[in-house]
Amino acid sequence: MTALQSAQTLELRREVRRFLAEERARGTVLGRPDSWLTGWLPEFSRRLAERGWVGMALPKEYGGGGLGFLARVVVIEELLAAGAPVSAHWVADRQAAPSILNHGSEEQKKRFLPAIAEGRCFFSIGMSEEQAGSDLAGVQTRAERVEGGWRLTGTKKWTGGAHCNDYAIVLARTSEHEDRHQGLSQFIVDLRAPGVRVEPIRLLTGEHTFNYFHLDGVEVPDGMLLGNEGDGWAQVTGELAFERSGPERYLSTFPLLLALVRELSDKSATADQQARLGALIARLYAVRQLSLGVAAALDEGRPADVQAALVKDLGTRLEGELVHEVRRILPVTADAGATPGTYPELLALALLHTPAYTLRGGTNEILRGIITRAVEHKEQQS
Repeated sequence: MTALQSAQTLELRREVRRFLAEERARGTVLGRPDSWLTGWLPEFSRRLAERGWVGMALPKEYGGGGLGFLARVVVIEELLAAGAPVSAHWVADRQAAPSILNHGSEEQKKRFLPAIAEGRCFFSIGMSEEQAGSDLAGVQTRAERVEGGWRLTGTKKWTGGAHCNDYAIVLARTSEHEDRHQGLSQFIVDLRAPGVRVEPIRLLTGEHTFNYFHLDGVEVPDGMLLGNEGDGWAQVTGELAFERSGPERYLSTFPLLLALVRELSDKSATADQQARLGALIARLYAVRQLSLGVAAALDEGRPADVQAALVKDLGTRLEGELVHEVRRILPVTADAGATPGTYPELLALALLHTPAYTLRGGTNEILRGIITRAVEHKEQQS
């Protein structure tokens, strides 16, 4: 019996499902694809936090559950499968909290971690820029020394939630080196600070999730330098293991798959439809097993950035291919104006989100480069 099949774990799943049933009755869980990205509902996040389902992997001394990443997977699998609105706390819980725990000062840990676990402090990611998306070493945002801290100048792009969150962890260049991976540092930036300016980037659906995040001489005190000056690259690559490996990389379109199953259960599915559906579920299961392996590695404190890149490459390709395969299995006219939660409406929403799956969190081409270099390095050592 695995950790995810224990009686305690199964009871946790049942508890989360009961909670979700209550939230559906409340009208907050709508079963939308990509709910972890677009479902920003702080009060829902706080209700999760009251049950101990935010900050589950954080130590108890910092307000967390002390349960580890595998326990967190149980809860977020249920939330994503249901299409719950979890984006308010998503980045804070998924990667800001572990990053602060691993690299932050004691003051930073005591200030931010309990607030994250209580669902009252939300974070954004300040990594990508116009000419530095997956190639993060090319960031142009600068941090220069000033009395008592740093002055940050530059523009980040694709900064989700910057228009409504509290803080962002920003990657900036603090010194020049021939090797671009050196001289980078991370800062915790108050999104309400003078000099912060947010410009919306709308999705194909019209939703406002992403932003240009302008830092026009934003002053950041010394106490908000995350980790050591110059350690930014190592910190970011470790952080990406949290960002790239979770269930959101293969469950973003799960509500659409459920809608297909409901449609087919009401009809006499052909042998071909059953076989195609079975193939999708088998692929989903395989990627899930890889993702669970990364969660286990993180629990054990082992590096998992390469494995995380593999999960994201396979998972996000599956996400896009699932949408188109579902459409082939049961062809209908996609209709964003159809009754909410119905197969035509969910198909339309998923189609509009599909182009982003293999881009966000690092393009698949960059991810395959990471995997290839790791394989080559291993071969050279053998």
